[in-house]
Amino acid sequence: MSSQLEQAQELFADEVVTHAHARDVQLPHGAGTAVLITLDNGHDHNKPNTFGPASLRSLEQAVDAALARANAGEIQAIALTGKPFIFVVGADLNGMPKISEWSQGHAVAKYGHDVFRKLGETNVPTFAFINGAAMGGGLEVALHCHYRTVSSGVPAAALPETFLGLIPGWGGTYLLPRLIGAEKALKIIVDNPLAQNKMIKGPEVRELGIADAMFEPADFLEESLRWAAQVINGDITVTRPEVDTGEAWDQAVNLARFTVEGKLHGAAPAPARAIELIAEAKNRDADAGFAAEDEALADLIMTDQLRAGLYSFDLVQKRAKKPAGAPDKSLARPVTKVGVVGAGLMAGQLALLFARRLEVPVVLTDLDQDRLDQGVAYVHGEIDKLHGKGRINSDKASQLKALVSGSLSKDAFADADFVIEAVFEKMSIKKQVFAEVEAVVSPEAVLATNTSSLSVTEMAADLKHPERVVGFHFFNPVAVMPLLEIVRAQHTDDATLATAFATAKTLKKTSVLVKDAPAFVVNRLLTLFMGTVLGAIEEGTDPEVADRAVAPLGLPMNPLLLTQLVGPAVALHVAETLHESFPERFHVSEQLRAVVDAGHTELLNSDLTLKDEVRKLFSGGDSPLTEEQILNRALEALAREVRIMLDEGVVAEPADIDLCLITGAGWPFHLGGITPYLDRSGVSERVNGRRFHGEQLKAL
Repeated sequence: MSSQLEQAQELFADEVVTHAHARDVQLPHGAGTAVLITLDNGHDHNKPNTFGPASLRSLEQAVDAALARANAGEIQAIALTGKPFIFVVGADLNGMPKISEWSQGHAVAKYGHDVFRKLGETNVPTFAFINGAAMGGGLEVALHCHYRTVSSGVPAAALPETFLGLIPGWGGTYLLPRLIGAEKALKIIVDNPLAQNKMIKGPEVRELGIADAMFEPADFLEESLRWAAQVINGDITVTRPEVDTGEAWDQAVNLARFTVEGKLHGAAPAPARAIELIAEAKNRDADAGFAAEDEALADLIMTDQLRAGLYSFDLVQKRAKKPAGAPDKSLARPVTKVGVVGAGLMAGQLALLFARRLEVPVVLTDLDQDRLDQGVAYVHGEIDKLHGKGRINSDKASQLKALVSGSLSKDAFADADFVIEAVFEKMSIKKQVFAEVEAVVSPEAVLATNTSSLSVTEMAADLKHPERVVGFHFFNPVAVMPLLEIVRAQHTDDATLATAFATAKTLKKTSVLVKDAPAFVVNRLLTLFMGTVLGAIEEGTDPEVADRAVAPLGLPMNPLLLTQLVGPAVALHVAETLHESFPERFHVSEQLRAVVDAGHTELLNSDLTLKDEVRKLFSGGDSPLTEEQILNRALEALAREVRIMLDEGVVAEPADIDLCLITGAGWPFHLGGITPYLDRSGVSERVNGRRFHGEQLKAL
């Protein structure tokens, strides 16, 4: 072991070691003996297998022992699998931020290759039996094996490294494109990580050609061993499609370059580095390909982007699971029936989510039968789509449809434990709705509002039991966006809040406790952000110039497209609400008001250029700003507002604002949250005279 690797290993002192347990198994059909190596860190599935230096050493020792026996003719194959439900979910990330020298990162990268290559360069066949979640280094060790089987029940497989600021550096950028082609590999290595870290499941692993065979979970290991025996005996010949290393490869790479540049504008180096490695993989041999990965991984380990990505990862993996300020979960009441007030698009999305996740009756109400019928039909239609895509079977589809119904009378809520309103964003209407609901439900039933900006406290003020009212603010589209802002009003009691958090967990949402303040967290900051751009346009800046000014951040969409997605009328309403509360900081764009008054719901053409009729309304002013001036103005406004929000106690800590923006607004993972970014760029100290984070996050 090199001195650099020994130094790096010391940085992983807290590593939970994944041990490689080897045992002999007799293969069926007289195929001989295989050494089956089971990777297991000794914990339940809540702490999955990972590869740190000590884990790699354990695997290396097991493989070396098996290879010695193979050379002696004692065994006919080596197979690798994981503990129940888990194969391996990647590298141990805990020690990564502690690596301070390039040579240490290079040593870790090279050691992973050295160990994994032993499985691909043997004189006996090697098999990976992917029995559970396989990500990063877990999928890469499987790629090094000669053959792979996958369980149809695998819930997640991915190479997510570019999402964090790394590249698949233990063989992924070289082996995967040479196995399934550049286009499919780029989808796994670049496209999926940039699409909210999308994972694939067992059937898609097989369909893409990553695995050679797929078996059901119940007898997965037994069937995999039987299949391996047939491969060894020659009864099964594994054939793989020939990979096109010509023009198709180059076209896929060029398209990926164009797409990533359009999304990130150079703000994140990892995806671009991964693309270049894949571009070169077709002409390199394994030695050169793996050496290039070692160099790239060592370079990226030393970047700010990695440390920022790891901070973001820690937020969504740890803080999201233990929301700050949530009451004891033992106080939560059971939810056996849900009511949804309204039958529009948002109400339909909510009804579908509650039915799918809680699997309890959900009843919608509205004022007229046609609207109600349309709402229920929407939910049933979405269930049919899930069935058509194979996401649920026919029995589950029928069960879910039976759970969702409609009623013109709120009497249908009499036995509901949880009622959420999704009606027009006007205080008087929402207060009337809650008064009508309170008249028919039990005193313990939770009344939730999906308001995006109105005061929950005021909404509950006239009720007999204001203590059971809570804000439950979802983001659109409901099924996709992870964040749920849970708003504690002035009188909300712990039992109501605990029920809200328990329900959010069952809904599989990332919940953050926020104070009942205007527009809460995400909409408050996004409105300020978009308002800066709209303000620059009012001053005379060309709309495209103003819209492009924030491109260096690598946000998922520019402000004008976001305004269109939210809806100009909704954006105007939230801006007016915030202006009423904070007139000195929140400006209402009169140009946006003119757009809304003219009835325009879309600002952009299909090619994302501004519509001519909207451009006419976005004109005037004689003091245009530069892109740099607009970006600085936007960042300084955000830094100022975040500090005010923290001083007001809107959330417990800066990390909660970061978590809200990452999961509710698509703030780029690679920037590490808004507050570390503002610290790192010097804006925090320039505006507020101090950083949001102490010394421990200065690396960010």
